[in-house]
Amino acid sequence: MKEKILIVDDEKDIVKMVDYNLKKEGFRTLGAYDGEDALDMAVREHPDLIVLDLMLPVMDGLEVCRSLKKEAKTSGIPIIMLTAKTQEADKVVGLEMGADDYITKPFSPRELIARVKAVLRRSQEKEKAPQLIEAGDLAIDFSKIAVTVKGKPVELTSKEFELLATLVKAKGRVLSRDYLLDSIWGYDHAVEIQTRTIDVHIRTLRKKLKTAAKYIITVKNYGYRFEIE
Repeated sequence: MKEKILIVDDEKDIVKMVDYNLKKEGFRTLGAYDGEDALDMAVREHPDLIVLDLMLPVMDGLEVCRSLKKEAKTSGIPIIMLTAKTQEADKVVGLEMGADDYITKPFSPRELIARVKAVLRRSQEKEKAPQLIEAGDLAIDFSKIAVTVKGKPVELTSKEFELLATLVKAKGRVLSRDYLLDSIWGYDHAVEIQTRTIDVHIRTLRKKLKTAAKYIITVKNYGYRFEIE
C-alpha cells in the first residue's frame, strides 16, 4: 500500500493542488488547515510524511514541527516545509528543529513529487540500517533512536542523531559539508546559510557528546570525519 501523506496549509487551493498531484502518483492523503488540527491528525493517523506550511493559524508550522520532533511517537515522521521566499530565518529554524527538506512557494507539482519521493526514500533507507553501532565510548541504538556515552544516555535532536550516525557509518572517510547537507537534509545545492547549519549541529553535538566529542575531527575548509583513536 502506498505511503500516507498529511498536507497542512491554510490555503485550501494549495491543499487541493498538492492532494491531487500526490493521489495521481498513488499516494494516500490527509488534509489539515491549521497547526492544531495538523498536530492532532499527525498523532492520531501517524502519516509516513508531512507537507507542512510555516504560516498557519492557531499554531504555526514551526511550533507544529517542534512538538512533533520532541515526542517519541512522532519524531521519526519526515517533514517537508512549505515556505515563502521572505521566510529565510524561519526556514533555517525549522531545519534546525529537524525538518527534512523545504520547498519555496510558488513550486511546481513535479518538484513537490520529486522531493516527497526523495525524502521517503531516505527515510526507508535509514530503517534498513544496522540496529546497533558501537565506537569507542559511544553506542548508537537505531531501534530506539538512542545514543549513550560510557553507558550514559545523550539527548539528541533528530538531525543531530542523523548527523552523528552518518559520520560513524562513513568509517573514517571525510564527508564534505555539501555531502552531509544532501544526505541528511536533501539539498541539491547548498548555499552559505545552509552550509553553516552543519557547523552549528557539529558544535552542539560535540558539546552533548562530551568525552566522545574527540572522535569528530574537523577537516579544514572541507568537512568532518569520525575517527576512533
